[in-house]
Amino acid sequence: MIRLLVAALLGWSVCLAHAAPGPCLGDKPLRGVNIAGGEFNPARMPGTLFKDYTYPSAKDLQYFAEQRANTIRLPFRWERVQRTPGAELDAGELGQIRKVVDAGRELGLCVILDMHNFGLYGGKPLGTPEVPLPAFTDVWLRLREAFPDPEHVAFGLMNEPARTARGAWVRAAQETLTALRGAGSGHLVLVSGAGWSGAHDWQAKVNGMSNADAFAVLDDPLRRSALEVHQYADRNASGTGKECIAPERMAAILKKVGDWAAASRQRLFLGEFGVAPTPECLDTLKAQLEGARNAPWIGWTYWAAGAWWGPSYPFGIHPIAGQPPRAQMAVLKEEWRTP
Repeated sequence: MIRLLVAALLGWSVCLAHAAPGPCLGDKPLRGVNIAGGEFNPARMPGTLFKDYTYPSAKDLQYFAEQRANTIRLPFRWERVQRTPGAELDAGELGQIRKVVDAGRELGLCVILDMHNFGLYGGKPLGTPEVPLPAFTDVWLRLREAFPDPEHVAFGLMNEPARTARGAWVRAAQETLTALRGAGSGHLVLVSGAGWSGAHDWQAKVNGMSNADAFAVLDDPLRRSALEVHQYADRNASGTGKECIAPERMAAILKKVGDWAAASRQRLFLGEFGVAPTPECLDTLKAQLEGARNAPWIGWTYWAAGAWWGPSYPFGIHPIAGQPPRAQMAVLKEEWRTP
């Protein structure tokens, strides 16, 4: 009996040692959706939860998991999770984010914590006296302590850091990534390009520096990071128009940045993209998903779900009681079900 028990225990330990990694670190592409709400009403800081801003419910996550999405990008505001730079993290805000992370873990989802601040804290850019670069590293080291599970949590360092000078953002990103690794973080880390992080202008120089120049040498000793790019389909790539560029043009944009990433030995993640539900835009959406299907792409998250968008937001895909799924969902579900 003792020998049988020992053998069973040894067998269990072997199974644990060879257990498949969690969704954030597995071999499957990360394919999912942004669930907006935590970043709403930046003029009201910290604001009132469920009045000025909100977080998704477990039911929200379950709906997208049932559609076979495996990733949720969760926007939040730095000012809400850390009320003063360098201070302890706010326990109440951490609790709300933790509820989402725990629900995601139960559903087998990777939850990307997306600091949705555009390179600002309290209206001040990174690298200014009010928000020195070490303050940015500090908040992510604290978030690493609060969310230590790299299997089910990934870190999106900063959404579209357009309000921070390019050089300052490049330094902040590299210094924070290096500090996270030095502190023992094994998380997938998504590093946004400077500016609006557009795929279409990745190689365009601004003040003498392009994202291609700046991030070709991003150094991650674990090689567990990816560069986050965004690409909306309207003509100026702003995500504000209902029209869409041709599928061929979209495919060319993604191929060009993908070729650069492969040559630079970098990986890419398409963090935001969205289209209106017109036949023309749905064709462009299909081309976009096909273009981000294979290496160096590691996945994508569509913009956006979130119960507070309501039925009028043209890019919205959140389910609305009594209404059929949005037209974009049929295209996304087909890709979610693709191995």
